[in-house]
Amino acid sequence: MHISVVVPAFNVAAFLPDLLVSVLGQTHADWSLVVVDDGSTDDTVAIASGQPDRRIRVVRQGNAGVSAARNTGIQLALANKSNDPAQGAGDGVTASGLTGDHEIFADRDRSGQATRTSKQPDAFLFLDGDDWLAPEALGLLAEALDDAPWAVAAVGRFAWVGLNAAARISPPPPCGCVLERLLTRNLFANGGHLLVRREAVAAAGDFRIDLSYGEDWEYWARLALQGEFAAVRSRAPLLFVRERLAGAYLSRATDPDAYRPVLDALYRNPAFATRLGTGRLSALRRRADAEVAWTLGRELIKHGRRREGLRWIARSICAAPASERILLGTLACLRLGPFRPYITGR
Repeated sequence: MHISVVVPAFNVAAFLPDLLVSVLGQTHADWSLVVVDDGSTDDTVAIASGQPDRRIRVVRQGNAGVSAARNTGIQLALANKSNDPAQGAGDGVTASGLTGDHEIFADRDRSGQATRTSKQPDAFLFLDGDDWLAPEALGLLAEALDDAPWAVAAVGRFAWVGLNAAARISPPPPCGCVLERLLTRNLFANGGHLLVRREAVAAAGDFRIDLSYGEDWEYWARLALQGEFAAVRSRAPLLFVRERLAGAYLSRATDPDAYRPVLDALYRNPAFATRLGTGRLSALRRRADAEVAWTLGRELIKHGRRREGLRWIARSICAAPASERILLGTLACLRLGPFRPYITGR
């Protein structure tokens, strides 16, 4: 199975070496890597294009957001064309099959000859530029997808790596028909622990460029319309997610307005109403609002805004009472439990 790893990269020069080392060290060797630099102003392009491995391509575009960068990576991977070998070494060239202004780097050897004879991918993995993979990640995901020909994607565990470098391993990954669960909350850290069949990516279409937050959540829901997800049978994390206060999640998770566009995109998609019915979809939307309230409360408390956080926690419990959350909410009121402030150092 040939896996295309697509990495949207914006000013991740400090973290990209860890990602590159992890991909180069995969036990599953049949992969290609597309790094899409989204208008970085640091050394992201230099670091990515400095790798000699012929499976790595780097394309640069003006800053357009993570969704546009992923869409560019998909287009480039599916183009299955190498560049004109007449171009000189080190020159950026227009990416065949792409729209707009793009430049491809690290795509030829020092003599100026094209070095890539790209294969059509069998599956895609969308890896964030500040995360990294376990050595067996691609192999285990490919095995799980091969063993489940009915599945549109395979998913494994991940680990959050905190600001103090402590790791927290996720529960077992969700599997089977996950559509209703995805319509109430995002089940995945990001695309780095999901392997998605090429056919499913083609059927789902592009990541929505009008969503700047939760765009992956909306995309996974569209994938779930097509079929089931298969789980990797491994207790070890396949992906390591680096928590950063400047990252998209931690920087916006306390803003109620950040969630509204993605919820509207999910619940205004007629395909979901056709599948589930308007009554069921309305019930799921109420549950989704309660889940968002819980997330807001938890993150506000962890960011040191305890009073605001407790109000959102109470709103969530009132909308969707659950014994576990009542207990956690009570503990939070007593300054106990898991909602501790983020630790920025050892």
